[in-house]
Amino acid sequence: MNTLALGPSWLDPDYLIQTFGLIGVLVIVFAESGLLIGFFLPGDSLLFTTGLLVTTGKLDTPLWLVCTLVVAAAVIGDQVGYLFGRKVGPALFKRPDSKLFKQENVEKAHVFFEKHGPKSLILARFVPIVRTFTPIIAGVSRMNYRSFITFNVIGGVLWGAGVTLLGSALGKVEFVHKHIELILVAIVLISVVPVVVEVLRARSQAKKNPPQDVDHDAPGTPNPPAERGRHAKR
Repeated sequence: MNTLALGPSWLDPDYLIQTFGLIGVLVIVFAESGLLIGFFLPGDSLLFTTGLLVTTGKLDTPLWLVCTLVVAAAVIGDQVGYLFGRKVGPALFKRPDSKLFKQENVEKAHVFFEKHGPKSLILARFVPIVRTFTPIIAGVSRMNYRSFITFNVIGGVLWGAGVTLLGSALGKVEFVHKHIELILVAIVLISVVPVVVEVLRARSQAKKNPPQDVDHDAPGTPNPPAERGRHAKR
């Protein structure tokens, strides 16, 4: 199966699966679910392609086992992200930008977490970049661990198994086989839409409310985002 790679060939789902197999898929799902360096990886299109390859017989592993392992990798990845967030704490909001780390990504995930609360762990699974940082923000905010585990597992199942099963189901449709490149492009574009909307919204708000210099050490000044997030304890 030939697919149209968006960007470098090593980010093309088909290339990744053909090169690294199911182990590679699991490593990528784990990294994208909770490691700071995993935010750029192609999670949605990778899972969709994995399900499609299982259906066509090009990935010789039972679908139920693939889904189980993907869900496990997603849940464990979020778990690692949560523990990392608890350990690093508010210092994460002071970390300088680098090639693989942008402070704005942390802020986006924080706003998302503040807006949706614990259920953000489910919703964020379907939003690139945000899904990587949300479990970390949950850890920084010291979200109740039992609640975290519950929403983590639900999100892992809906995203990990759901997208994989979708690829498997559509893989049986002839139209999908003939237009797989367009299908993958559509998946990538759809998954990016929420990010684009948030960026445009943030820019619009920034123009309406230009940032002001605030001395956080001065009495009566607001707490940094990491401190505000502590209300998420439930």
